Amino acid sequence: MLLTAVIITKNEERNIARCLESIKDVADEIVVVDSGSTDRTEEICKSFNVKFVKQDWLGYSEQKNFANNLASNDWILSIDADEELSEELKNSISGLTNQRLSDDEVFSMNRLTNYCGHWIRHCGWYPDRKIRIWNRTVGKWQGEIHETIEFSTEIKETVLQGDLLHYSFATAQDYENQMFKFAKMRGQHYFMKGKRHAGFFMVVSPIFAFVQHYFFQLGFLDGRDGFHICRINAKATKLKYKTLKELTDKKL
Repeated sequence: MLLTAVIITKNEERNIARCLESIKDVADEIVVVDSGSTDRTEEICKSFNVKFVKQDWLGYSEQKNFANNLASNDWILSIDADEELSEELKNSISGLTNQRLSDDEVFSMNRLTNYCGHWIRHCGWYPDRKIRIWNRTVGKWQGEIHETIEFSTEIKETVLQGDLLHYSFATAQDYENQMFKFAKMRGQHYFMKGKRHAGFFMVVSPIFAFVQHYFFQLGFLDGRDGFHICRINAKATKLKYKTLKELTDKKL
């Protein structure tokens, strides 16, 4: 199996070298599609001898599909710029390269996220399993916000040993900003899909979200970080329905 690692970037100088260092020995090719970086992202990528292509932003799914189409190989390793393969996961992926795989085989991995310097194992954040290796002839990205891979055939999924390390949130503000961004997008998406009853959910859903993540999903075991994560989740849930309500009120 020949494997192409695919990454989309914009202003990722803080993360990209770590990501590329972790995949350079397991991927036969690395494709990076950049949507207008103004920092050192391009310089760093080219130092790793990647295929670097500039493309205006098409949306999460379309940008990734565009990048996949640039690959020389059908087998894709999809990884984000703020992610890194653990040593165990590298070994698991290396073990695939000598195998002859059928097109309907896909490989998933557990993602472990770092929040403000600490690894979070609860709050619904772990194992956060993701399919990241598959044959592009049978799967493509779909979805406007939280994109997923849709397959044209029945698949056989294997979970690889090792973690995909996710360095997404250096500060609590980073996490809040991202959650609020997606909350507004989700509220707009709900409105476009015809959902209207937001008032009740704006009150009840944040409470339910906090209880679910902090108690049922054991967020309290992650200490102060767990509490902050669950509180931000609740605030974002409220903002999602607040956005929907504001859009609904404007239409009335």
